[in-house]
Amino acid sequence: MNISLMSTVLCGFRRACLIANYSAISKTLVASKKCLGIPFKAFPLSTPCRFFAHGIPLTKTMIEDRVMLVLRLYDKIDPYKIALNSRFNEDFGIDSLDHVELVMAIEEEFNIEIPDMDSQRFLSPQDIIQYLCDRHDVYD
Repeated sequence: MNISLMSTVLCGFRRACLIANYSAISKTLVASKKCLGIPFKAFPLSTPCRFFAHGIPLTKTMIEDRVMLVLRLYDKIDPYKIALNSRFNEDFGIDSLDHVELVMAIEEEFNIEIPDMDSQRFLSPQDIIQYLCDRHDVYD
């Protein structure tokens, strides 16, 4: 094998395989084209993945605060009149569509799915809190 052919093969091998430096800003590995002197992105270093773990243990007061915050932010409920024993239908005139929106907001806040049969029993904030405490095994 002559020297120029060997040099060409070696240069091509470096171009394809050599990873010169790591760019902390873009989180990608940067391969160096030594022959051309132009860096290019080889492949992304961080691929999206999901980690599953239990969150922090919830207490009843934490659940109460989060549920009441979601209910206070809902536009059909007066935030100054809401209490744990308030009735959605009688006190605020919440219809079935508004009730579904409330349940969806609770599902989004706690990252759970609530079956329709269970959500029909939510007549007051206390019912929602009790359901969530039973579901998350809160004994406080």
